[in-house]
Amino acid sequence: MRPAHIALAALVAAVWGVNFVVIEIGLDHFPPLLFSALRFLAAALPAVFLVGRPTVAWKWIVAVGLVLGVAKFGLLFTGMDLGAPAGLASLVLQVQAVFTALFAFLALGERPGPPKLVGMAVALAGIGVAAVDEGASGPLAGFALCVAAAACWGVSNVLTRKASPPDALNFMVWVSTVPVLPLLALSLVFEGPRRDLDALASLDWTGVGAIVYVAWVTTVFGFGAWGLLLRRYPASSVAPFSLLVPVFGMSSAALVLGETVSPLRWCAAALLVGGVALTSYGRRPGREHGETAARVLVPTSKGEPAP
Repeated sequence: MRPAHIALAALVAAVWGVNFVVIEIGLDHFPPLLFSALRFLAAALPAVFLVGRPTVAWKWIVAVGLVLGVAKFGLLFTGMDLGAPAGLASLVLQVQAVFTALFAFLALGERPGPPKLVGMAVALAGIGVAAVDEGASGPLAGFALCVAAAACWGVSNVLTRKASPPDALNFMVWVSTVPVLPLLALSLVFEGPRRDLDALASLDWTGVGAIVYVAWVTTVFGFGAWGLLLRRYPASSVAPFSLLVPVFGMSSAALVLGETVSPLRWCAAALLVGGVALTSYGRRPGREHGETAARVLVPTSKGEPAP
């Protein structure tokens, strides 16, 4: 990869990692489900007028929109609102690679080889260590919702693989149109219209900035740049940069939010990142590009790449 593109890949990973801190800040201004709905609303408009018509069937857009947008981000934002630290959330979400391999085996018949099986075991051990650490220092409910969000991300990755979108940015923008109304409805039911109206009435520039960051910087810029890199280079060259996301997530949470990283959490981080690396990249060479592109298409965020 050219130095400029290496820098771009690292920048995208940094954007996605810092995203967790921005979401933490945004959750001080909005209820979690409302904030998630506003994220997708801002990401979809006016981007839908810039990316052109959908390049895949609507059934895949709706399916991924519900699983990724409503389930994954709804659980993640709620889990962080319940107390899951931003740095820990950025780390725990990486176990989506294990869920992706598991669901790909169940739904697509893709048998994981020995390196993947070892990686899955190591990553799950990391989750266990993180759970022990969180149980000793914070609420387990928020942690459990983040793990559930990672599982939903794994399901959405398998759906994305089936959809095989030729344009990652176009796909993500249209996917972003799906969760808005369901998340708004869930927010009205579970968070209440009064709480939502109070949040909107007290909207300030910090809240607006949080929405703009998680929607446009994380989604539009992040996925656009990632898609550009995947079109220029093999996925095996681009995908490893996604392992920097929890590094940036944990470090920015420590710097901006003052989150401390215990020895147990460092141990969990080493196990998770190492296990995810084995799970994600210990594959048959002939299937490397398609599988990696599908798995890293949606990055992580208290989204995407969710990413």
